[in-house]
Amino acid sequence: MNIPHKPWTKTKLPRRILAIRTQAMGDVMITLPYLQHLRRSLPASVRLDLLTREETDPVPKNITLFDNVYSIGGARNLKKIFFLALLKLPRLLLQRYDVVIDLQNNEYSRIIRKVIRPGAWSEFDKSSPVAAGERTRLTIEATGLGKCVMDTSFQLKDEYAGLALLKKAGWNGSGPLVVLNPAGLNATRNWPIENYIAFAKLWLQHRPDTRFLVLGTSFIAEKKNRLKEALGDRLFDLVGQTSPLDAFTILQHAALVLSEDSGLMHMAWVSGIPTLVLFGSTRSYWSRPLGRHSFFLDSSDLPCGNCMESVCRWGDNRCMTRYTPEKVLHHAFTLLQMSARTTPITR
Repeated sequence: MNIPHKPWTKTKLPRRILAIRTQAMGDVMITLPYLQHLRRSLPASVRLDLLTREETDPVPKNITLFDNVYSIGGARNLKKIFFLALLKLPRLLLQRYDVVIDLQNNEYSRIIRKVIRPGAWSEFDKSSPVAAGERTRLTIEATGLGKCVMDTSFQLKDEYAGLALLKKAGWNGSGPLVVLNPAGLNATRNWPIENYIAFAKLWLQHRPDTRFLVLGTSFIAEKKNRLKEALGDRLFDLVGQTSPLDAFTILQHAALVLSEDSGLMHMAWVSGIPTLVLFGSTRSYWSRPLGRHSFFLDSSDLPCGNCMESVCRWGDNRCMTRYTPEKVLHHAFTLLQMSARTTPITR
């Protein structure tokens, strides 16, 4: 791996550290357990701040991790983001950061780092075929501030955010809550919705007190309707009703998350929630969850695997359809057994 860096070599600890991550929600979430370990490994007198986008700031702003979160507007307009990021420079300069951890590594994050001129810095490796979490960990370690591991024990400022929605849907806190998340971006990343239904019915044969939950954006509304029709009052429907912070808080109460490649999936595994992921055309070596509390099934063993195509060249989505509900159920129960043996901090 190639991680450009200048490590901290002074015997005295830095006073102020700035982390930069401004990509999509899932990408920002991946950084949090590693930055949390850094935070807890340093004295409270060391300040740790984050520069991100308004679209991705709700969770970072509502966990007890950062002293300050700077947010850039501009939605997903790159020119606006670039311009608004540069407007942050005067304020960032006034902070006199000793260390900059550039977990974004794009044009404006590099400009910000160079203008700030910190005593130490490191820059995320964007291209190596290594999981994003591992690259994040190594980028933080490259600053010279010590070893870094995953710390998933987040403390929420408002631990009840979103729970009113879940209770209104009918959840009373008893029995396992299993999240079904058929939210892959395109057809080659989708497990058939019939398989989710079959998985849920098989699960109920073993754990009949379970309730299922589907949440997220209206992008999955049609699939949600199919699930609701098949599972009836066994399914809580919060699609289109939750903010990112609501979703993150609700996930803390899940016994298992079964998901395709999505931001919600990253929210789950970085929280230490048992997370079983179904990857299709996605390059799982980049996106895969880490830790003994997670497991994934992917396409890397196929000649056409990791194709990143939106339409299956064979017309049958074979990388996803080959995983039967029975096989996925087996992996889910195995994962629950394994994750029960994990510690709050894992690698």
